[in-house]
Amino acid sequence: MSSIPTKNATLSGAALDQLCIDTIRTLSMDAVQKADSGHPGTPMALAPAAYVLFSKILRYDPKDPAWPDRDRFVLSCGHASMLLYSVLFLSGYEVSLDDIRNFRQFGSITPGHPEVGVTPGVEVTTGPLGQGVGNAVGLAIAERLLAKRFNRAGHAVVDHRVWGFCSDGDLMEGVASEAASLAGHLRLGNLQLLYDDNHITIEGDTALAFDEDVEKRFRAYGWHVTRVANANDIDAIERAFREAAAENSRPSLVISRSRIGYPAPHKMDTAEAHGSPLGEDEVRATKKVLGWPEDEHFLVPPEALARWREAGKKSAERHAEWNKAFAAYERKYPGLAREFRDAFAGKLPDGWDADIPTFRPADAKGGKLATRKASGKTLNAIAKRYPALAGGSADLAPSTDTLIDGEGDFESESTGRNFHWGVREHAMGAALNGMAAHGGVRPYGATFFIFSDYMRPSVRLAALSELPVLYVWTHDSVGLGEDGPTHQPIEHLASFRAMPGVVLIRPADANETAQAWKTAIAHTGGPVGLVLTRQGLPILDPAKYGAMRVERGGYVLSDPPKGKPKVILIASGSEVAVALEAQEILATKKIAARVVSMPSTQLFDRQPKSYRDRVLPPAIAARVSIEAASTFGWDRYVGPAGFAIGLDRFGASAPGDTNMKELGITARRAAKEAERLIRKKK
Repeated sequence: MSSIPTKNATLSGAALDQLCIDTIRTLSMDAVQKADSGHPGTPMALAPAAYVLFSKILRYDPKDPAWPDRDRFVLSCGHASMLLYSVLFLSGYEVSLDDIRNFRQFGSITPGHPEVGVTPGVEVTTGPLGQGVGNAVGLAIAERLLAKRFNRAGHAVVDHRVWGFCSDGDLMEGVASEAASLAGHLRLGNLQLLYDDNHITIEGDTALAFDEDVEKRFRAYGWHVTRVANANDIDAIERAFREAAAENSRPSLVISRSRIGYPAPHKMDTAEAHGSPLGEDEVRATKKVLGWPEDEHFLVPPEALARWREAGKKSAERHAEWNKAFAAYERKYPGLAREFRDAFAGKLPDGWDADIPTFRPADAKGGKLATRKASGKTLNAIAKRYPALAGGSADLAPSTDTLIDGEGDFESESTGRNFHWGVREHAMGAALNGMAAHGGVRPYGATFFIFSDYMRPSVRLAALSELPVLYVWTHDSVGLGEDGPTHQPIEHLASFRAMPGVVLIRPADANETAQAWKTAIAHTGGPVGLVLTRQGLPILDPAKYGAMRVERGGYVLSDPPKGKPKVILIASGSEVAVALEAQEILATKKIAARVVSMPSTQLFDRQPKSYRDRVLPPAIAARVSIEAASTFGWDRYVGPAGFAIGLDRFGASAPGDTNMKELGITARRAAKEAERLIRKKK
């Protein structure tokens, strides 16, 4: 155990190392105790590993947390956030001791779980267990993509590693298993994780529910695995980390056997040390064991702080070396260097949208084209001019139409821009977040809309983190047909519309799809989901309908040729064609109807009220919405005098056209409801 030096004494060697480690432990105990909330045990157990990693292994610069070629560190066990906050403060990031004191308080930069963009030095938002493992895989993927794109012989401007800490809980979650399997398949030798094997979860010993051989599991995934028998043995930890770093052909897992809450005399190795403050008496008792002043709070011995700051400055020297190397690279490859800077700044290449297609009815058989097909054509037009764009599908590329023509695959022996995520939607979502958080890459992932259920935690974290991830979600309604209700999304549009920070775009035809891609690429404030059809939809002739204002979320697609509209038909996606047909039916009855295409309610809601009132004039109370999905939320647009046509039941296994007819998503019904509303008003 460490001992605080006296006024005239100094520490060095092992004693100073121990003091640095115990400073993490006491700061973590004090912060959790002051907040009366948090998880002290894991930071206490992982303190030696964090000290070794940040003082001897990791490449970082506290004064420039966004240095492009820094190593990335992921705390997947986000409940141990005080471990990371303590290290960030001690090593010199813009995290103060007052920030530590304000742990878990409103407006602080030390929230309960790490959040990217809130705390300097935090790479990804973690909290839901397992997500960080998937994020780490995505970060490692991004590093490989960028190394392939930018490195040249003698000029390795992208050459860093991804390190992470994970827990028993992380490795129980399915997302971590999916991600680890993928990482092994891809042979991500730039990925190293430490598994904190402390045998404790909130309910008690992990033996209650978890007794698998983790080492054998990860070896079966194709990982390099090494063990540390005692988590307090910093020499063994350093050897294991260096062995992992030397393994370049496989991801590495270091299994470290720790004791949660170490060295709390009464709560070590118990579930009580996991998710609750230790209590004042136990904090004092633990400090006594450590040789720490029992009544001191948030004490940072100057010797420990100096040693930590020295480690931060030494690591920052690698940044200075990289700056010199990049300057030489820039002299030899000025164009590539400019692209590198632009990629990390998120700047789009000049002319990236120059080839976005315009579709005409004559371009497709019968004048119809599925929006998934139009999406594939648009994706390829953009990808040719936007090299940062990379992604793929969860084993559904032929159906989602998300392969980039002429590009290779991202595999263990190749680094192309086409990803085959396998049937791993959960891992795909988490890895996309890691890729986006890394910088320099614009990732997209695709699956059927119904399977976004498996991605939902990752989508939520992308929204919370404001990550510019792109999702291509196809087979968007009961119109997909015979696969039946298990594959037909009903509540999904409403649920994602309710998720803050997510933008959904459900285009009406091929041309709206092209504009949807343009809008999505230009949007950088969070994730965007393109919701697309399996079935062919009529191509809306630009010569007839003019510009499609997808970027505004909703716009007037068609007004009656004569007179002011008496009713407004509002629709998204495939149902816009239904609304246009209903408009024609109403015209035969001398009822003037306006058709509003509403591809994105979120984007529409962000428009000025003056614009929204022009599209949906308050004076026109007769409104009918048409969408082959839950009606939840449409009352905001149809108002109390309107009517929402939709589905508040599950779908059916039948041809798509039959489903639409039998389930009441028809022009005849829309026209009938519009007539009823007008009669009711009279």
